[in-house]
Order: sequence, then C-alpha cells, then structure tokens
Amino acid sequence: MNDKTQDQDYYLMWKTRGPIRRLISPLEGLISDAAWGGVLLMISTIVALYLANSHWAEAYHEILSAPVDVGLGNSHLVLDVHHFINDALMAVFFFVVGLEIKREILVGELSSVREAVLPAVAALGGMLFPAAIFLLINLHSTAGQEGWGIPMATDIAFSLGILSLLGSRVPLSAKVFLTAFAIVDDIGASMVIAFFYTEDIIWPMVGLASLFFICLVLCNAFGVRRSAPYIFLSLALWFCFLKSGIHPTIAGILAALTIPARPRLQSDEFLISTRMLLDRIEARHEEETSVLKDKQSHAMISDVETASRLTQTPLKRFENALHLWITFFIMPVFALANAGIELNGNLGEKLSHPVTIGVIVGLLVGKQIGITLLAWGAVKMGLARLPRGVSWGMLYGLSWLGGIGFTMSLFITNLAYGRMSEHRDDAKLGILIASAIAGIGGCAIVWWCLPSEKTEENEQHDSTNLGQAPPELD
Repeated sequence: MNDKTQDQDYYLMWKTRGPIRRLISPLEGLISDAAWGGVLLMISTIVALYLANSHWAEAYHEILSAPVDVGLGNSHLVLDVHHFINDALMAVFFFVVGLEIKREILVGELSSVREAVLPAVAALGGMLFPAAIFLLINLHSTAGQEGWGIPMATDIAFSLGILSLLGSRVPLSAKVFLTAFAIVDDIGASMVIAFFYTEDIIWPMVGLASLFFICLVLCNAFGVRRSAPYIFLSLALWFCFLKSGIHPTIAGILAALTIPARPRLQSDEFLISTRMLLDRIEARHEEETSVLKDKQSHAMISDVETASRLTQTPLKRFENALHLWITFFIMPVFALANAGIELNGNLGEKLSHPVTIGVIVGLLVGKQIGITLLAWGAVKMGLARLPRGVSWGMLYGLSWLGGIGFTMSLFITNLAYGRMSEHRDDAKLGILIASAIAGIGGCAIVWWCLPSEKTEENEQHDSTNLGQAPPELD
C-alpha cells in the first residue's frame, strides 16, 4: 500500500513539477479558453482590414489570387488561395459543424423534443426575421436581394468566446442554450447554402458523390472504426461536390453525419479488460522486471492503449483532432482572407447602402426580435421552459450575441455576391459593424443580468468547457 502511495506521489510530482509540464500547463490553459479563439478572430480581422487599405493591398490581393496546385499522382486540381480557403479549408470547418450537429441530436440539447423546442424555435425566429427585414430594406434592388441569407447566420465560436469573457458566473445552461440554438442556426444556414446558393448542377458528378456517400454510410453500418476509410471517402465526396456545382462545404456536413458515434468497446468491457491487464502489469512490476527487457509487459501496455482507443468513438476522435485546427488556424485564416474590405471612397455612401443597412438591421434587430419573441411564445404556450438560471433579460442578451454573424455570414456573402464586388464589400462592412455592436451589447446585457455571486450550479460545472471536445458517446 505504501509502495502504491509512493508511486502516486512520484506521478503527481512528475505531472505538476516537471520542467516540460511547467511549460505546457500555461499553453493548455490558453487553448482551453474559448475566448482566445474569438480574440484571434478579431486580430485576423483587424490585420485583413489593414492590409486591404494600406500600401500592402496589391500584394494582399495577389497572394489571395495565387494558384494552389493540389495533386495526387497524375491528377491535379488548381485553385487560387482564396478559393482553396473557402472551398477546401472551410469544408473541414463544416465537417466539424456536422459532428457537433450529430452530437447534439444524439446526446445534447437536441436529443429530445422537450429539450430541443426552445433552441429550435429561437433559432427559427433568428433566421426568419433577419431575412425578412433584409428583403424589406432591399425591396427595390433585385441584385441586393441575393444576400437575404447573410443576416440569418450566427457564429457559434465567436458568440461563445464573447460569453466566456464574463467568467464562471454565467450559468452553464446559458452556454448550452446559446450552443444549441447556434447549432440549429448552422443547420438552417447549411440548408440555405445547399438549396439557394448553388450554381448550375452537373448531375453525373452528383450521382458519383451519392455513391461515395453510400460507401460512407455502409462503412458505418458494417462497423468500420478506423479513420482512414472515412478520410479517403470524404475527400472523394468533397471533390465530386466541387465539380458538381453544389458548394463543396456541404460535403463536409454529409460526411460528418456518417461518422460512427458509438465505440466498438463498451465502458463495462473496457473496465473489465483493463483491470485484468493492469493487475498483470502490476504483478510483473512487483517482480522488478525491467520494462525495456520485458516483451510481455510491452504487449500488455499496448493492449491497454488499444482498449482505450476502441472505447473512444470515431466522432470524438475526429472532433479532438480537428478542434484546435479549426479554432486556431482555419477560422483565423478564413477571416484574414475574407474580412479585407477596401474602405476607400465615400464611407458614408457605403454605410447608407441598402445592402449594408439590411445586414446591420437584420443581424441586430432581426435576431433580437426573432429569438426573443418566438422563445417567449414557446414558453407562454407551454411548449418549452426557460433554462435553469436564465432570466428573460439574460435570454435577451443572448439574442444580441446571436447577432454575431461573422464567419457564416462572410461565407454566405461570398456565395451571394461572388461576382458583384460592390455589394460584397457593402455586406461585409455591415457584418463587421453588426457583429461588433452585437458582441459588445450582448456582453453588457448578459453581464447586467448575472447573479452577484456564483451559483451552486456553476460551482459544480467550473471544469466544464464548451470549447473543448464533448464527453464520450456511449
């Protein structure tokens, strides 16, 4: 017993006091805070605006127009940097969005009708009202009306990052509600992209994409748990969508829906097998056998590692592997490539343009009215109830945070006004202004409505971080 205690002390000493651990720990704390993802997005946006309006503007646009040759054997695919970011890297972003959607439907706030009603209704209001307001403001502009989908979107990472700035006093239920309605919003935005912002469709490529999608479904059905087949088939699915005329990011969501969400080895089986292996390893350790020389100990340790891997779901493995890449690389690079608006000329004229006004009013006013009004109606009719610890004032503040469109709104802007740079820059200017106001206003309102002290619920969930990977799906 004393030996075990001593071993535990050695482990804790290594974990907490080792020089490498002392260097890694601050980095882990930095990465685990969702707010830093939002900070990095803001920095990327400021850098993009500076580059687009400085003497570096020409070089900035030349870099975005530079060709990228993606080759595999004798096959080559050439995209410019801007399209590579928007069509390839953002497909990975949408793949993670699809994983989040599947997780929420299986075990999250969307897993039961009772839990899903409030965020679903709120998201519906947050999509319909902004789109209606935008169309009303751009009623006499046929070209401008193409951007009606822009103010429908909510940036889940940015909004959660802003909310996390308020610290642990924010009820966990408020974060969960914001996450749930933003995910429903992502579902709606994805459907809008698929059905309304699709160019001429090349049906043979759609048929080939369908075959690859069926292969992904079959891999899931037959219990394939290794990542390689899903990666290969997902890349093939993406390529077919790219050539079909349907935006290739939709392939990311479809591929994510086929990723298995159940482990091959259940928790009870894992506990039994690993306990047996650990007992055997401990027995050999007591014989003072050198681990380097003991092939049997190495084999048993490998078996423990294999059992741990089999107990994880492929869905969780993909989320864990891609989470940091999305937060700290893909989204900032997307902002850097798409937030560069040229502000030369009459800024007042840009601000008074119907597209700019439609985006600003849609994101700020439409989101507030739609989310709050429909949520209030659902509660009053007895279809749903307010999350625990969330007041109507706090929910109204969350509706402001729903007006942070940013990533998704910028993405839809490129689809809506891809060939009309004037409207594209007007819409992007509206997105940046509305997102900034929504973030500041929402943060202030939620802060005003917070309890003066931490609640018991928050103390129990201090270690919970919505920016990290989800818990195991059994």
